Amino acid sequence: MAEPFKNFINPELVRSAAAQLVRVAPSFDAVRFVALATHELHTLELKARAMQVADALEATLPASFADAATLLEAALAPPGDETQPTAGSVADNGLAGWILWPVGEFIARRGVEAPERGLQALHAVTQRFTAEFAIRPYIVAHPALVFRILAEWVHDPSAHVRRLVSEGSRPRLPWGLQLRSLITDPTPTLPLLAALQDDDSAYVRRSVANHLNDIAKDHPHLVADWLEAHLPRASAERRALLRHASRTLIKRGDQRVLRAWGIGAAFAGTASLVITPKRMAIGESLTMAIALHSTAGQSQTLAIDYVVHHRKADGRTSPKVFKGWLIVMAAGETRQLTKRHSLKRITTRRYYAGAHVLDVQINGVRVASAPFTLTG
Repeated sequence: MAEPFKNFINPELVRSAAAQLVRVAPSFDAVRFVALATHELHTLELKARAMQVADALEATLPASFADAATLLEAALAPPGDETQPTAGSVADNGLAGWILWPVGEFIARRGVEAPERGLQALHAVTQRFTAEFAIRPYIVAHPALVFRILAEWVHDPSAHVRRLVSEGSRPRLPWGLQLRSLITDPTPTLPLLAALQDDDSAYVRRSVANHLNDIAKDHPHLVADWLEAHLPRASAERRALLRHASRTLIKRGDQRVLRAWGIGAAFAGTASLVITPKRMAIGESLTMAIALHSTAGQSQTLAIDYVVHHRKADGRTSPKVFKGWLIVMAAGETRQLTKRHSLKRITTRRYYAGAHVLDVQINGVRVASAPFTLTG
């Protein structure tokens, strides 16, 4: 069984961090820090563990934020390589990895009143782990300053810093503080994304794609505008980024986005769907078999997704779109597609027994449906 995420922050990690802090500041109260940071740590989940270690840092680091930041920077391990931050927990030569989540939280709490010094510290931290959560309070409190500095960081030699520009300012970053002002108006980030969408690092470009996909959830027209402006004559790397950025709107069947990708036309042909088995227990899988026949006189580019209408506790259903296939069908072609879909319990979805429906949609339009039944 895989190690639970919460165990990434553990007593050994705390004690190793204390040793690194003492290495650069012999007067640091390591005993108190360890006692505070590890108190009933085993009872806490991952984020709560990170917050408790941050509390311990607040209680034991110097009262002056500038002094505390200087101490923390001195205790850091060398930066990670171009593609990934330093792996592991605490390196022999300094702080790296998961301990830097609570370090970043400390900088977010205490440095926001000294924002330029705090951002300098986050610039160092993000090269050993990530500062995507910690920078967000700075964006809320000091947007003009932060966006001025982010505009400089798009040219930073470190891919980790350039990624932070995009990832830290994502409006709906998972696990992170939602940036309400950017959910309402994401335009301050658009010049940053334009500067980074052709970055040499795939690590950075992936973040840009996810940021654009965040924007698509609230402002689909902006992403459609972006595709119409940036997709023509795009490199293979940019096309891959834009395809990933389009995923939510393709699943929704947004006609402007589909047209930008050359898949806006309705499917000319027939489609049928067979599900087996028709009755299964929660935790099992179904197989869908889709038969397509083109009646068009020319080839068609088809984005084929499927929608599972999950039954809820009150008997209503809630649709969830899943990625299927992107194919080109020749004129008059017949094609069979098959796919297994798991109905295993996961932490983000609860299944309920009863009647369900699965739809197949092509270029955003439903073309076939079939029922199935889940048993408890």
